[in-house]
Amino acid sequence: MGMQPAGVRLLEEVRRDLAAVSLPLALPTADQARLEIRNSVAQLDDYVLPRYRSLDAPLLAVVGGSTGAGKSTLVNALVGHPVTRAGAIRPTTRQPILLHHPSDADWFEDQRVLPGLSRIRGTVVPAVAPAAVAPAPRGPAGTSTATAPVSSLVLVGEPAVPEGIALLDAPDVDSISDENRRLAGQLLAAADLWIFVTTANRYADAVPWKLLLNAASRDIMVAVVLDRVPPAAEAEVSEDLRSMLAREGLGAARLFVIPEVPLGRSGMLPAETVEPLKAWLRALAADAAARADIARRTLHGAVRELGQRVGRIADAAKEQHRAATLLGDDVRAAYWDAGTRIIDATKDGALLRGEVLARWQDFVGTGEFFRTLEQNVGRFRDRLGAFFRGEPAPAVKVETAIETGLQAVILDEAAKAAEDADQRWRSDPAGRQLLGTDDLSGTSPGFGDLVAAEIRDWQTGLMELIRTEGQDKRTQARWLSFGINGLGAALMIVVFSMTAGLTGLEIGVAGGTAVVGQKLLEAVFGEDAVRRLARTARDDLSTRCRSLLAAEQERFLDRLAPEAGQAAVGLAEHAQALTRLADAT
Repeated sequence: MGMQPAGVRLLEEVRRDLAAVSLPLALPTADQARLEIRNSVAQLDDYVLPRYRSLDAPLLAVVGGSTGAGKSTLVNALVGHPVTRAGAIRPTTRQPILLHHPSDADWFEDQRVLPGLSRIRGTVVPAVAPAAVAPAPRGPAGTSTATAPVSSLVLVGEPAVPEGIALLDAPDVDSISDENRRLAGQLLAAADLWIFVTTANRYADAVPWKLLLNAASRDIMVAVVLDRVPPAAEAEVSEDLRSMLAREGLGAARLFVIPEVPLGRSGMLPAETVEPLKAWLRALAADAAARADIARRTLHGAVRELGQRVGRIADAAKEQHRAATLLGDDVRAAYWDAGTRIIDATKDGALLRGEVLARWQDFVGTGEFFRTLEQNVGRFRDRLGAFFRGEPAPAVKVETAIETGLQAVILDEAAKAAEDADQRWRSDPAGRQLLGTDDLSGTSPGFGDLVAAEIRDWQTGLMELIRTEGQDKRTQARWLSFGINGLGAALMIVVFSMTAGLTGLEIGVAGGTAVVGQKLLEAVFGEDAVRRLARTARDDLSTRCRSLLAAEQERFLDRLAPEAGQAAVGLAEHAQALTRLADAT
């Protein structure tokens, strides 16, 4: 009997969204949050979703504990003969072995629980005395544990295991093998109930208690087996352990004591030492309602804990979003400032220095040209047509000089922006991690060509402005047909004509060039039209420069994970929904 489909859909959505969360920034909470994500996804796959879909499936009792606590020996005693390997070689348990009643095989042979572990169908091997255990003993199914994959689950049908409950012999929780410790944690998280094995001299160890406290937080049923207890110390040790369990919220845990006794043939405990535990397991298996209550209780705790985990992951995603926003703002500020400096350079006359000024002078002629212009604009109009019927090469040279000068300004400011953004990121651990060994302190390859092409497109657009403006001026159509390049060059000069950035003689020279360009255009289009054309051309140039820099800054921004903010909102909503689902479970 499964649970409500709406709950399954929610859990599947949570699993999907958790798997998609990206926490790329090196923040203090990131490593723990990534671990929380992995553990949450694993528990959803291994336990929560399978149990939610099948509440009436057999209970999975995981036998776990510290190295050498006697887990395998206990499991062998519970079924009455050797089915798992027990010996002095550590770590002993490399492959988890799941013992189930033969009639329960269908529940475990598919990937319902622990889908990440492949299945190996095992058989019971002949009894082997502990002294005869070889360095690479053979496990169930006759497969050498030295060669069988670690990520496999050995299934053994065992009639001695009561129907409705299964026993899973897990690796040591404090194994010297990282893989064994990880696998032990995964198996314990997939349990409906824990049979936790410890010894009289190790029951206060930190590692087992960390897992027991996790069990308390999940409200999972726990049976603690206190193994190898000297008869004289049984009362004292048992009382101390019960007190510890009660203090940590595990007062309801069942405690079973196994005295320190000699092992029999094949390393077996005497049957009477484990009879209380066997009777308890048989009673659970025989009571379908009790089994369902245990499954529901454990599921409730797992879903509640999952909601808390998802809430913490949502908080970590929010931090990632905030940090990414700050890093992104640093980049955008650096490139925005660069754009502002470029725009200022196009306004203050700085581009009228050097080559641009020389080519413009070549185009308009000598000082006599200026005097003629100042004395008689009307006379200038009369001569303008003849002027533009000359060779266009000087006007084209002006355009080329402007392109070269403007390109140099844009490249220089883009490089400064990249250096600024790179330095800002390297001063922050998260930014440093995103950059890694990459050096983004200069412009990207091919950026110079993009800039040159954008400037040429701007110049082409500027020519089209002039052509459009002159369409209705029939008397001037002949001038436009001969002088479009010259008028374009003049408009560019007007765009760059403000002289705030020039000093000394440059002001007079540049100012004179601006006057020539402006008067020339006014003679053709009129004063208002010239102002409008200059403003439109300048705005277009500004937009193009901003666009170039915006594309260039994406080298940095592409390394961020902007979806973290949206993920945080979605996960926070999931956390609340999981709390409601846990309450309803």
